[in-house]
Amino acid sequence: MAVFFTVALLTMTCPLMAFDMSQSTRCVTIPNRMKVCKDVGYSEMRLPNFLGHSNLEVEVVPRSEDWRPLLQTGCHPQAQAFLCSLIAPICLSTFIQPCRSLCVVVRDSCAPVLACQGHPWPEALDCDRFPAEEDMCLSPQAKINHFTKDLPKPACQNCPSVEEAPGMKTVLNSFCQHDFAVTAKLHRSRTPLGEPEYDIEGRVQFIRQGPLLPYDTQHLLQQWLLINLRCADVLVRPGRSQLYVLTGSVQPDGTLALTCVFPWHKKDANIAVATRKWKHYRC
Repeated sequence: MAVFFTVALLTMTCPLMAFDMSQSTRCVTIPNRMKVCKDVGYSEMRLPNFLGHSNLEVEVVPRSEDWRPLLQTGCHPQAQAFLCSLIAPICLSTFIQPCRSLCVVVRDSCAPVLACQGHPWPEALDCDRFPAEEDMCLSPQAKINHFTKDLPKPACQNCPSVEEAPGMKTVLNSFCQHDFAVTAKLHRSRTPLGEPEYDIEGRVQFIRQGPLLPYDTQHLLQQWLLINLRCADVLVRPGRSQLYVLTGSVQPDGTLALTCVFPWHKKDANIAVATRKWKHYRC
């Protein structure tokens, strides 16, 4: 899973091309390989799109994939609808752009993710460029599932501390001081373009579950890696997969913060003893 937005950002830093509503356009089927927008809710798109791309194979499909990592962070539930309304605008009798208000809610949630990686919100997605609500445009959905709001969410944070060969007491104190503790096997590899990517292999195991949910935790930690790329680059070494003990807390605003990371090597008997003692340990 690719994790850098460099190509996409380079192509989006130039001002948005003036789109002539009177120009000749054509409708094409959204191809299956265009994964970012394949399940957006409609099957045909208009070319040229609102970014001025007219060649499906050379421009539209490859550049759409540049945005997949941002969408995988889950930065906003309507980020896909917003981006695809520009990349693959729905083919109707009239042009439907995203409303300014939709741009604003997506930007406010997703710009911090880009900022976490040292990138500004692209100039081409300046929300002032898009029409106001009273015009015909794609507006934000009024209702979002309230249950999803209550789940912990990953966010940009200062990198957690990493402690090699910790003492048993250190590990147990970390379990006591934080909301949750899990073990996870993290792997670092490279894409065909040479960019690093990070994955969680196998299942995440709970030591202390706290507010985390079993079905959501692996996805949550994967999103954390995607958002905190610079931290991931320091924490996860290249090569073979490494088992880690991760401890952290859920902040008052609902965001998850990792606090301590213990690489768990076979020789680290203290970590093994601490995890066994934890079941009966009193903080």
